Amino acid sequence: MMDLNTTYMGFHLKNPIIIGSSGLTRSMENLREYEKRGAAAVVMKSLFEEQIMFDINKEFDHHTTDNAYPEALDYITAFTQERSVSDYMNLIREAKKTVSIPVLGSINCVSDDEWVKAARDIEKAGADGLELNIYFMPGILDIDGAAREKMYFDIIESVKQQVKIPVALKIGYHFTSLVQTLRKFSWSGIQALVMFNRFYTPDINLKSMKLQVSSIYSSPAEQVIPLRWIAMLSDKATCDISAATGLHDADAVIKQLLVGARTTQICSALYLHGPERITAILEGITRWMELQKFKSVNDFRGRFSVKNSENPVFYHRVQYMKHLSGKD
Repeated sequence: MMDLNTTYMGFHLKNPIIIGSSGLTRSMENLREYEKRGAAAVVMKSLFEEQIMFDINKEFDHHTTDNAYPEALDYITAFTQERSVSDYMNLIREAKKTVSIPVLGSINCVSDDEWVKAARDIEKAGADGLELNIYFMPGILDIDGAAREKMYFDIIESVKQQVKIPVALKIGYHFTSLVQTLRKFSWSGIQALVMFNRFYTPDINLKSMKLQVSSIYSSPAEQVIPLRWIAMLSDKATCDISAATGLHDADAVIKQLLVGARTTQICSALYLHGPERITAILEGITRWMELQKFKSVNDFRGRFSVKNSENPVFYHRVQYMKHLSGKD
């Protein structure tokens, strides 16, 4: 019998499969099915900062809100009215009654304002941990790299002052010095880094000549992004690492574990293939371990990190030149 057990954020998990934050985790029926299929933990649908601030202010102050985008303001207003902070707390309470696996709350935030108090409410609601989903657009000209990094640290510090449950930081990879920055984040007192968030990206519809959102689901090709950076960071970070983005099958999950991830988060795979994909991934991991004669996940985790790899140059750009030689 293969041992798929792992640890993450202080939790002992039966395997490395975590259900990532999405609309799918708002359904108690889904949560029951995910646990039945073998999921080891679940991250609830994110509570957005706009929802929290709307509840605090009851209505937006149009003198302090950016009125350059009235349609966006109308959307936020409607969205927050339908999904209050109290509803989110009830969702966590219900989830804790529904499943026995760890339930993590999630906050999608872009500032270090009063919303951090909601983290304490999430803890009171019974969440086992909290995932902070933070992103600042790097294209804002009046905020340099150092200032952006400080905003992350300010948010982490503010939240850590409010809660005692373990906190994970889920972020993107748009940093000037990614490995060094993520390493510094790992020193901030968080229990885990989730690498990486996947953001909506704009596209243009050439028929209608209007802006639209590009594909909202990840593709399997995207798995190489967390793979490279986890390989480079896993031996340097002082917290756990969870891989996210592009993980659609057992092979993708195994690769993330091989470079040093402790857990993996799946989301798009569930939208595209249903909850049975969880079972398929776990069975695929088990078959591969049997073929490779590994008895536990710990037997192979991190074997292909930069530190342990026989040829770490594969993770660096110079290798690209070698593979292009003779292709001209």
